[in-house]
Amino acid sequence: MANSYCVAGLGPGRQFTSLGQVVSINFCRAMARLLLLVFLAGCATERAEVATLPVTASPALQSSQTAQYRQSSGAFDLLYVTDRGPVTAPDSTLSYGAERAIFLSFGSVSTIPTRNSPSSKSKFRVSGISETGRFPATPYGVVATASGPRRPPTAVAAHEQAAALLQGEVARRLATAKRKEVVVFIHGYGNSFDDAALATGEICRTLQNQFVCIVLTWPAGGSRGFFFGYNVDRESSEFAVADLKKAIRIIAETKGVERLHLLAHSRGTDVLASIVQQLAIEAYVSRSSLWQRYKIANAVFFAPDIDLDVASSKLFAWVSDPDLPFGSKSSPSMFPPQGPMHLTVYSSPGDKALGVSTLLFGSALRLGQLAVARIPKDRSEAASQWAGANMEGLVDFIEYSGGRGFIGHSYFLSDPAVKADLVALIRDRVKAGDPRRQLVEIKRPFWRISDVQQASQ
Repeated sequence: MANSYCVAGLGPGRQFTSLGQVVSINFCRAMARLLLLVFLAGCATERAEVATLPVTASPALQSSQTAQYRQSSGAFDLLYVTDRGPVTAPDSTLSYGAERAIFLSFGSVSTIPTRNSPSSKSKFRVSGISETGRFPATPYGVVATASGPRRPPTAVAAHEQAAALLQGEVARRLATAKRKEVVVFIHGYGNSFDDAALATGEICRTLQNQFVCIVLTWPAGGSRGFFFGYNVDRESSEFAVADLKKAIRIIAETKGVERLHLLAHSRGTDVLASIVQQLAIEAYVSRSSLWQRYKIANAVFFAPDIDLDVASSKLFAWVSDPDLPFGSKSSPSMFPPQGPMHLTVYSSPGDKALGVSTLLFGSALRLGQLAVARIPKDRSEAASQWAGANMEGLVDFIEYSGGRGFIGHSYFLSDPAVKADLVALIRDRVKAGDPRRQLVEIKRPFWRISDVQQASQ
């Protein structure tokens, strides 16, 4: 009863006419903050077990070859890019903390299997971090010249040197990778550098270690401010957009990269949405597209902690702006070829962390809780614009109804059915609707993970 009152009272546009109502709603908001502490702290500390696909599967699952993958048994090397501040770990080795750095660093991080230990919840751990290079401190600055303001030559030279080093690291890994494709992962709230590396390693093992895998990690995991540092992390994620966009552009322009797959989780999806927005505008203005210019084939959002309206505004800003220059002038009817570029959103109505986030921030709906049955009536028309007929098959929404973990927010790492679908999407390039993907159509572009497949895990 109290919960229903709080949800109704915290709804957008609600007006209060008495002191009692104001006191009650303030109490509800305080309770929402308390719940956010519990659930988002759980999001920050929840460490999903490495889920392996069963040896004996149901006939429905056996029919999908995309659900099979091998776990690597040895050490694994990842490329990292970060604007976290460097710190010295307890064992006197290099690591990165939750403070913001005004420079972008990159290098190698290794993950290795942990020895069987009752106290260890993860099957892997970070074993070594080696920094390869850094970009100049930002902002790069401006110098006055006879021809007008210019970037300092020293900063430009240092930037170009760092970019060449980063591309060299990508190229070195491409040379030994089975697929000449790059998978990039951006983590969410409360994750440490090690958390981000371990999650990226798990994604890469899920994809059979066939790709070059890169972790883009921003300054999350601090403890300052309110809500276990959630508000600080939120601003740090905004701070990181410019740096990580620069990194993705450089990675995409590396010689030999055939496809780029961008994956993000929770608060990291807001970072990725902002990056995609800016890169899409860059591409459009240069008479190109995300696929043509940056080889971006997939953008995958897991449990996105972003308001539905905000996500729509960011991801399709260029679509809704026909006055945007297409080259030297606007061309309202032009729509550059999108190639294989595709957006996939995994959501779960039972995601408790996002439920509290919706309550606290007054969202109509968080994108990570989206389901056809839960679209607010005043948002149904806007949501219809995401439909396949209007977006020409550019978007799919996949609903997950399982209950992996207490919070239900990290199912992309722990649920074999979700992981198998990711394999089909990224590795096997199978579209939704193909029987090799265990998806049930609700109403395109909305799908759900097959109940049969989930039950078989």
